[in-house]
Amino acid sequence: MKNSRRTFLKQSASVATLSAGGLSPLAQTLRRQQLVSLAKDADLQLGLAYFWGYEPQKMKLSVQMNVLGAVAPASPGMVGMKGANSWDYDVLKAIQDGFAKEGLTLQVIESPTPLDKVKLGLDGKDQEIDHFITFMKNLSKIGVDTVCYNWMPVINWSRTQMAKPSRGGALVSAFKYEEARNQSVTQFGEFSAETMWKNLAYFLKAVVPEAEKSGIKLALHPDDPPVDKLRGISRIMTSADAFKKMLALAPSPNNGITMCQGTFATMGEDIPTVIKYFGERNKIFFVHFRDIRGNRQNFEETFGDDGQTDMYKAMKTYYDIGFKGPIRPDHVPTMAGDSNDHQGYSLLGSLHAVGYMQGLMEAIRKQRG
Repeated sequence: MKNSRRTFLKQSASVATLSAGGLSPLAQTLRRQQLVSLAKDADLQLGLAYFWGYEPQKMKLSVQMNVLGAVAPASPGMVGMKGANSWDYDVLKAIQDGFAKEGLTLQVIESPTPLDKVKLGLDGKDQEIDHFITFMKNLSKIGVDTVCYNWMPVINWSRTQMAKPSRGGALVSAFKYEEARNQSVTQFGEFSAETMWKNLAYFLKAVVPEAEKSGIKLALHPDDPPVDKLRGISRIMTSADAFKKMLALAPSPNNGITMCQGTFATMGEDIPTVIKYFGERNKIFFVHFRDIRGNRQNFEETFGDDGQTDMYKAMKTYYDIGFKGPIRPDHVPTMAGDSNDHQGYSLLGSLHAVGYMQGLMEAIRKQRG
């Protein structure tokens, strides 16, 4: 974890030294403040997600909250380069620069280059792997070292309800397997768990050595929801044991996980125990801090302080294992006065989540002295 800490500080320092033509005076001041903030050895790298492009209000509020990290997809459209490729250097650099001008540091690329053909073992899979390797090389050139990817082809995270009333009428997403199991098979047909594991092993064998060369940390996200199959496609990253198996397929300091607490909670796993196991082995590269109520068959998202997990104990465990990597709130409720268009990522819900996380972090730091 110390290496990732040094990398993040190095990234921030390099951005801080840009000329006035690269950063506005305000952004340069904010960058200096960030370096002071990061010097607090106990702090995690708190950030917010930007899956729908640059959101000016969110970025300004993020800086005001001292949340100076950003997580974004490899999206050419985000930077007005729709004809370009998601693995191109110019695209990745433009995404990074857009955040830097507002005083933010691009921490993680979440949703990298297309990988569905690899996941399903279809023609064109090797070309997708080549693109992914190029993507890692170019990401390394701009100083970003963490990639969050998943093994959920065609269907990403899935819910059967996107506006379930929760505490005080806030809207959350929910999932009922009894409703989802009746959905039609996708155009690609049935895929067994054995096939999905075979395809994952093929991918890891090709990309992990290249990740080592480029200094990229591959953080695999669990399948959400972690059920056995959706619309004919088996889902395999559905337990802590599955992640142990995945890591054994390609032993490497660059092969690790995204610790999505909400998904591991729906698996029925004890969150502090999972954090401790993978964290002590330096396999947690990125954290999604959220909670749920229920189980993999029937659950709903919650506010951080309203779910079934001991979130204080979870946060404390990150400090206990010495985790210094990027962490962001995930799947927040949509609160009164906010739009539910981007369910799980509303602005007001994100503000509440950040305040809750910062409160936990400060309490733990002070208790640890």
